[in-house]
Amino acid sequence: MVLLKEIEALLFVVGEEGLTLDEMSHILDQSTSTVYDQLLVLREVLEQDENSGITILEVGDSFVLTTKKELSPLLKNFAQSAINQRLSQAALETLAIIAYRQPITRVEIEHIRGVQSSASIQKLVHRQLIQEKGRVDGPGRAIMYGTTPYFYDYFGLKTMADLPDINELEEEAEEIPTDLFFDAFKEQFDEIEKNKKKEDG
Repeated sequence: MVLLKEIEALLFVVGEEGLTLDEMSHILDQSTSTVYDQLLVLREVLEQDENSGITILEVGDSFVLTTKKELSPLLKNFAQSAINQRLSQAALETLAIIAYRQPITRVEIEHIRGVQSSASIQKLVHRQLIQEKGRVDGPGRAIMYGTTPYFYDYFGLKTMADLPDINELEEEAEEIPTDLFFDAFKEQFDEIEKNKKKEDG
């Protein structure tokens, strides 16, 4: 039971970043198999606790504390409310890559961005802007991500064709292509979001 509490405490402290099995194994001084078994036990305990809104989700090679699926309507309302913060630059970059390159894996996203992206992916999943679109055939069966119907609905898009033209955005990138591409996308994305909020009153 002590190990369960320790794992839960660690996942709570790291938040959206999550921890890999190797990281938890090192911190707890336990074998990866022991930690994994206890993770499964903890997830089962949380799932069966009707008074808990939390469970454990595996995102790529990391494990994070996340909310239960039945709370999705509540969180969707929160995501649409003014109380919720706007998407961070990191989350927006990740969303842009997924929108244009879907279906795409976390590793491919991180290769493009050059930084770890598990937290951004988890945030986008929470906000129901992206979802699992399948798994890669091969070792690890990596998750492939794509945008959701809610993504199109929220930003007033009907199809992928309504997204800013990627070729036009790339032409605007004169100094640092990657950074300016995301800046251009963010400008377009913010305008869509602003118009959507005006329509909603």
